[in-house]
This record gives sequence, C-alpha cells and structure tokens, in this order.
Amino acid sequence: MEKATLTTLPDEVLLNKIYMIRNQKVMLDSDLAELYGVETKQLKRQVNRNIERFPVDFMFELTKQEAEISRCQIGTLKQGENIKYLPYVFTEHGVLMLSSVLNSPKAIQVNIQIMRVFTHIRQSLADNAELRLLIEELRKKTDNNTKNIEVVFQYFDELLDKKEKVKPRNKIGKK
Repeated sequence: MEKATLTTLPDEVLLNKIYMIRNQKVMLDSDLAELYGVETKQLKRQVNRNIERFPVDFMFELTKQEAEISRCQIGTLKQGENIKYLPYVFTEHGVLMLSSVLNSPKAIQVNIQIMRVFTHIRQSLADNAELRLLIEELRKKTDNNTKNIEVVFQYFDELLDKKEKVKPRNKIGKK
C-alpha cells in the first residue's frame, strides 16, 4: 500500500540534479539526500559505514576548488560562507549502490527513477552518435557528388572550348 502513496518526481527535476564533473555524469550527496528525504549527514554516514561498496568509479569526494565552483554554479553557497565538509558525488553506479545502503521505500522509488533517467540520457547520447554518423555519411556522399558535378561541368567547358576552337572545314566534292 505504501508504494501507491509515494509520488514520482518529474524527470526534469532529476535531470537538473545531474552534473558533469571530471568528465562524468554525477549527482551531489546533498541533492540525493534531499530526493531520498534524509539529511546529507545521514547519507554520508551510511556511505562511510559501507565505504567498501563505493570504489572511486562509483563515488568520489570533490576537491575544495571543485566544491566552491560547483556551489557557485548551483547557487547554494551564500556569500562569505565556508564549506565545512567536502561533498561526495556519485556516478550512476554509485547511485545504484546507494539503494543497497538506504533501504527506505522512498529511497528505493527515487533510485528507480534516477536509474531510468540515467538510462534515458545514455540512450539519447547513443541516438545522437548514430545520427552524427549518418550525417557524416551523407556529407561524404554530398562531397563526392559535388566533386562529380564539378568534373561534369569541367568536361562541358572543355567541350565548349573545343567547339569554339574548331576551324570550319573545307567541304570536299561538288560545290
């Protein structure tokens, strides 16, 4: 019955919480804690208790510089405020692993949604790559066609030049 009472989040909300850091799509610990309905320190405590489940390709801690840049871009850091604890960021696999650490029904439901959004992003990128390849193939064909058309016009020009340079022949026979 509890599953029916859980509300689903719009995909746009989740998409706006996925960032590119160190060339990876990641989510911040504070955003995930908010989505799961827990405090950030509780999420970090659970992660630290199960740190062996989170290798560096699943989760990493931001450097002070990265944290300041990300907070300024996101707009969560107030003027003159210091960062007390450096945030953790979780890759797609790290978010998936969080579901084994946080077992509340809301966390499980939100995790399912996040996985679907990551899958949708990956599919969109794959579709774009396929589209890019098709466009490149068309461009190559067009380049070849353009070259062929140029050759045809060059032959036409040569034929016209030959026709203009041809001297009238003397007719043979009866005049």
